[in-house]
Amino acid sequence: MPDVDADPQCQESRATAYSTLAAGQDVRTELEIKRSRFLTVLRRTDSEAAARELVAELRREFHDARHHCSAFVLGPDRDVQRSNDDGEPSGTAGLPMLEALTRRETSAGSADLSDITAVVVRYFGGILLGAGGLVRAYSESVSSALDAAPLVRRSRLRICSIEVPHAQAGRLENELRSAGYVMAATGYGGLNTVLRLALPDSADSISAATGRLLSLTSGIAVLTPEGTDWVDVRIP
Repeated sequence: MPDVDADPQCQESRATAYSTLAAGQDVRTELEIKRSRFLTVLRRTDSEAAARELVAELRREFHDARHHCSAFVLGPDRDVQRSNDDGEPSGTAGLPMLEALTRRETSAGSADLSDITAVVVRYFGGILLGAGGLVRAYSESVSSALDAAPLVRRSRLRICSIEVPHAQAGRLENELRSAGYVMAATGYGGLNTVLRLALPDSADSISAATGRLLSLTSGIAVLTPEGTDWVDVRIP
């Protein structure tokens, strides 16, 4: 089931969709380049505090590593972008990591990746890579991790609800899913289940969903538009 999170940015953002890492699934990869080990961790993060907490976690876990370089992109409009070389020569680590994130093309056909933090932990292997070698190593480390990353499409959608008796909810939900509708969070009351649909925020979409529900429930359904939320939908 898609995740739905209330977010004040729904009303403020210019963007209506972007790609991000699936929630709760850190990605870890490792490259060895001229005896140096580059361990990359990707995590979905929705704030600078969460991004910096990942860096702190990895400093504790890999306390004997020489460098813990980082980059992150946040927000539907990707308006928060930060990077840190953590002791590597200026511009050879954090910036190429950030560019690997911001220039990554997703299944949407554009570079729209956001709400993601990358940390590359380096164990120095005794061989100097030079500025160009470091840029390539840090960029490749993040790119390789992104190759393995499960991505989702995060869209700003209109949430609409319908209350149905508990005994009918499972059948109706299955029929809606089979019809291609994206289901949001389900609620439960004393007598009824509250099913929620995530629809494109347009009158036509709501009208079409209302017609489908009337057909499926023999004219009983009442579809109630709620606010807009950011909804995760897995990319097939």
